Amino acid sequence: MAKQIIVTEEGLKKLQEELEYLKTTKRKEVVEAIRVALSFGDLSENSEYDEAKNEQAKTEARISELEESLKHVKVISDSEVNTDAVNVGNRVLVYDIEFDEEIEYTLVGSTEADPIENKISDQSPIGQALIGRAVGDTVDVHTPGGVIKLEIREIMK
Repeated sequence: MAKQIIVTEEGLKKLQEELEYLKTTKRKEVVEAIRVALSFGDLSENSEYDEAKNEQAKTEARISELEESLKHVKVISDSEVNTDAVNVGNRVLVYDIEFDEEIEYTLVGSTEADPIENKISDQSPIGQALIGRAVGDTVDVHTPGGVIKLEIREIMK
């Protein structure tokens, strides 16, 4: 049985938009690139053709991956998100004890993670440590760089 993928409503929309783009626009672009490459003649020394075929394979693999993911999606709606305990869909203000700084994370499903925007996956070390915890809790996060201590200061929608 495939693993359930948890996403927010925004994350579901992004997955659906990517799939639609790949199936409509990207597929047409790849087919056109193959057509152009074929017009160059001899396929045995045609790097444009090889590149276009590789791009086609990557595109089709991503389409399959997205279609499979969407079959196992569980959407967390805004109405399901509460602030009693940390869960997917929450924004969480934590205090990093070692570095004496506050950081705000948004907990998202693994397909939506974006560290640059502080969107962390529920499967990441920090995400796993925060899930189910409440305001005032201190958690030890085991990361590849060592253990970090975070105090949960606020849980928001």
